[in-house]
Amino acid sequence: MLVIGVAGTELNAVERQWLQHDAVAGVILFARNFASRQQVAELTAAIRAASPRPVLVAVDQEGGRVQRFRDGYSLLPPLQELADNFAADPGGSLARVREHAWLMASEIRATGLDLSFAPVADLGHGNLAIGNRAFHADPAVVSQCLAAYVAGMHEAGMPATLKHFPGHGTVREDTHVAIARDDRSLEQLRAHDLVPFAAGIAAGADAVMMAHVVYPQVDPAPAGCSARWINQVLREELGFRGVVVSDDIGMAASFQAGGVAARVHAHLDAGCDLVLVCHPELVESALDAVQGRALNTAAVAALLGRGALGWAGLLADSRYPGAQSLLFETPGRTV
Repeated sequence: MLVIGVAGTELNAVERQWLQHDAVAGVILFARNFASRQQVAELTAAIRAASPRPVLVAVDQEGGRVQRFRDGYSLLPPLQELADNFAADPGGSLARVREHAWLMASEIRATGLDLSFAPVADLGHGNLAIGNRAFHADPAVVSQCLAAYVAGMHEAGMPATLKHFPGHGTVREDTHVAIARDDRSLEQLRAHDLVPFAAGIAAGADAVMMAHVVYPQVDPAPAGCSARWINQVLREELGFRGVVVSDDIGMAASFQAGGVAARVHAHLDAGCDLVLVCHPELVESALDAVQGRALNTAAVAALLGRGALGWAGLLADSRYPGAQSLLFETPGRTV
């Protein structure tokens, strides 16, 4: 099933038709879809009204440079800042991590969306795409931070998504614009990059997003197109029973699989439950590609948010100013 992108701050007639398609499981929103809190809440409501079935509405609201909704939302620090002082104050760092997760998730749920694709489980080794989106370079530190982050998201009624499996942080290349290869063995990856994912799964993460990185000693295909990575390592070895999501098939590294239809089929055939088609110009081709395929409707149900209070309820929650006080020098700080 597909999670698609739409072009602007309101649905157009073609996009409403897309949402009628049985294969459209959801919509992912970006900065191009955001003008204000009220507007994005109205857009989310319109997306749900246009679909004949429950539909997932998602965003990337990690904090730092990857924060799609800004005006009226807390200015979230990047994950790396939360763990900078971990060695000196692990308890304080983990408290900040948990409140960051709760605050982020609570604001997104209050707007009517189901989830933000978070947290990043990659290690902080200077990857051009990841950078300070990663908590830390030490797998043990990242593992503890992930457990706290998953807990905070769950407390806000939001499913948690670990990304980008099996680890995007140790290669240099940015898969948005280039092919990335990691030549380490599976044994080396098990001892390093896979450690945080195992911890996040043990903490109850609901979804895992795959990387477009190629690990040639394990499989010649990118991880998101690899049944070995998804079925053998992620599901059988690590015991993950949740939803597997592709990264965006509009990214340059995904082109290795071929055209749009080939990319969609490669991810679904490998075991992905949901395929991200973030660029609206690719949606028609992706919909054509999935005609006649069996659909995994259970994948959507597992990622729908729970118990949103709306903004009035969130602002009345005593945890809200408390979380901001813990994270920001000036409580109530927004972009």
